[in-house]
Amino acid sequence: MPHSRRDLSDGWTLTLGDGATPQARDHVPVPVPATVPGCVHTDLLDAGLIPDPYLDLNEIAVDWIGRQSWRYETTFQWTPDPSADQVDLVCAGLDTVATVLVNDVEVGGTRNMHRSYRFPVRHLLREGENHLIVVFDSAWDYAEQIRDELGDLPNAYPAPFNFIRKMACNFGWDWGPSLVTAGIWRPIILESWSAARLEVVRPVVSVEGGGGRVRFLVDVARAGSLGEDGPLRLRATVAGVTREVDVPADSNHVAVDVLVPAPDLWWPHGLGAQPLYDATVELTGPDGATLQTWGKRIGFRTVRLDTSRDEQGTPFTLYINDVPVFARGANWIPDDCFPTRVTAQRYRARLTQAKNANLDLLRVWGGGIYESDDFYDACDELGLMVWQDFLFACAAYPEESPVREEVEAEARENVARLMPHASLVLWNGNNENIWGWFDWNWQDAIGDRTWGAGYYLDALPKAVAETDPSRPYWPGSPYSGSMDLHPNLDQHGLRHIWDAWNQRDYTVYRSYKPRFVAEFGFQGPPTWSTLRRAVHETPLAADSPGVLHHQKATDGNGKMMRGLAPHLPPPRDFDDWHFLTQLNQARAITFGVEHFRSLRPWCMGVVVWQLNDCWPVSSWAAVDGDGRRKPLWYALRRANAPQLLTIQPRSDGLAVVGVNDGTVPWRGPVTIRRMTLDGKVLAEYETRLVVDRLSQSSVDVPAAVATPSAADREIIVATTPTTGHRAYWTFVEDKDLRYEPAGLQVTTAASAQGVRVTVTARTFTRDICLFADRLEPDATVDDMLVTLLPGETHNFIVQGVAHVDATALTGPVLRCVNDVVAPSTSNASQPPD
Repeated sequence: MPHSRRDLSDGWTLTLGDGATPQARDHVPVPVPATVPGCVHTDLLDAGLIPDPYLDLNEIAVDWIGRQSWRYETTFQWTPDPSADQVDLVCAGLDTVATVLVNDVEVGGTRNMHRSYRFPVRHLLREGENHLIVVFDSAWDYAEQIRDELGDLPNAYPAPFNFIRKMACNFGWDWGPSLVTAGIWRPIILESWSAARLEVVRPVVSVEGGGGRVRFLVDVARAGSLGEDGPLRLRATVAGVTREVDVPADSNHVAVDVLVPAPDLWWPHGLGAQPLYDATVELTGPDGATLQTWGKRIGFRTVRLDTSRDEQGTPFTLYINDVPVFARGANWIPDDCFPTRVTAQRYRARLTQAKNANLDLLRVWGGGIYESDDFYDACDELGLMVWQDFLFACAAYPEESPVREEVEAEARENVARLMPHASLVLWNGNNENIWGWFDWNWQDAIGDRTWGAGYYLDALPKAVAETDPSRPYWPGSPYSGSMDLHPNLDQHGLRHIWDAWNQRDYTVYRSYKPRFVAEFGFQGPPTWSTLRRAVHETPLAADSPGVLHHQKATDGNGKMMRGLAPHLPPPRDFDDWHFLTQLNQARAITFGVEHFRSLRPWCMGVVVWQLNDCWPVSSWAAVDGDGRRKPLWYALRRANAPQLLTIQPRSDGLAVVGVNDGTVPWRGPVTIRRMTLDGKVLAEYETRLVVDRLSQSSVDVPAAVATPSAADREIIVATTPTTGHRAYWTFVEDKDLRYEPAGLQVTTAASAQGVRVTVTARTFTRDICLFADRLEPDATVDDMLVTLLPGETHNFIVQGVAHVDATALTGPVLRCVNDVVAPSTSNASQPPD
């Protein structure tokens, strides 16, 4: 019979398991309907038995859930099929410590959220009704038990997530709540098959001399012993080209090559198109009938990581199709604490936000999950490169049983699963664990015990090389290429920069000259509507209990204020605090991105921490937990534009730097002016900017332009008139600049795109922000952080509202820096004369 799969997602109920606390019994006295895939928290939330843990202080009120055992059960009908040699129960994802029973007989146990399990069950099934139970023990209890057995190891957080193969940030992080889940989080399937099935299909894609090659490495599982089931045959097809081979009778492994002449190449967006080709592998039995078919979409491209030593150190440069790519990236965390709530549509929306912010790479961070295929499918289609961490973060990890066996199985399964995705360009061994070994006082506590080095330097590179030889592997981030070097150096490999946030001002970014910066970030609160949905206190204050509960970083609000003080005036009220801290976050990251991009080709990547949030929280994210874009998102879009104009200090003065990540040269005139805030030109210099494709170039600013006569009243403006690029330089910080009140002239009108809000400046007006969600929670605006010279006009497009009256664009809705630095007059916008 052909291979068949039956989804067992229906009819589940959830009850407490043995040993439940009285508090838990009070909350869940009777069975409740369960959604599969799903988790305990979402089931209890759907049943109305717990409050929303994302709101107010409710996270604390539901903490008991992670300390219980839970029981999922369902019944299903089954009719024997004599032609089915095997029936397996396939669990694609159980979170995490589970015992599976079929008709009250235990068929197996699981200890790893990040891999699948298969259990033969035909001998246990009976005609008619069958009973399936999955019992989940507390992940807390299991992790603490393994920790006690193996001995504690250093950890940046108090929870023992390093002793269990589970989403680490479930236990809480400096941006996330502690919501320790349990449940059937990926599909559970009853699979029937005869003779043989496709166990693993690994497409190794290469491009050779203009032609494409796909080598399918196929593992076949047989119902009987080798040779008993007669001859088997594989038929592989890519882009309409088919090749067939016999499966050797004495082996369960076979390779088949398909050559595709002159395929179109897959590129990161901005460098080319993203063509994808259908690929199928069909397994046929002795009678020629199809037993099973595997199908995916693949892209043809080459990827190479250049880390060959040079005179200065160790570069870290990704080459796609032999073209060096500057990675304009962001770190990705799980988009929800409850991953099953992240649908294909939500992935697509978030990843489209990444692309529209001119990002071309996402690093899937090691404290989360291997995302679903929906994530990688969308990255394939959108042209977003993916750097995938193995799931180790901020802790020492034991290399002994029972952890090691799960790590190796998890690694090989996920490397194989993600092989079809053209977007996947890099595997990384861990997040900050090698750095921890060097700098976080681990070595005395660990002694001669294992701590994870054997994974990062041996087991994981072997898993990648033996499973997917087409992709590069790097042991960790940060890492300098050798355990003989400190892992976090400018001259070598990957760099993380966190002193700007934790101890120093963000201007320290200019003291760094990394080969590739993989993490740096600065915090800001979520958007107003997200914060108001999550925190219901009145009035809101930066230090009110709900606001502080949605701030998980140690002294996070204090660091935001200390980071603000050198640059902007102190907030007068909560609206100022919200605006200024969001603005300062955007300023800090812009400062860093522009500096690092100006160092190309010495520096070949800027990966900001972080793109997204998993709940409503003050954090480093550009897109908040409700999916709304913070001012930082708009700053990233501008700072990561394929062509960037920026003014940077150099050893001999100021320079206008043009950075070109595009595929054609960028050439044209550039005008550099020193002017007063009211628009009077004091000095001017015109020259040409010539920037080849995939490079940067600079022109010096003459001393006559670069030297102010009144630093607190003057700015430098560089403009490329033919392309509209512009860069600004101030000689003093905003708080010391003699801004005039903005007095913006504002009009509104309906347009085909939405409501058009037109603002006209009468003086130098910096970082104009229209906070559309203050008008309506679902309203959006197309632009933000707009700076205008006297007499200039800008049109904002607001969507999600039917009408906007200009008189509504006052107070906290329409803001700019002038409002807080020159507050002597009202910040209210002015209607036209």
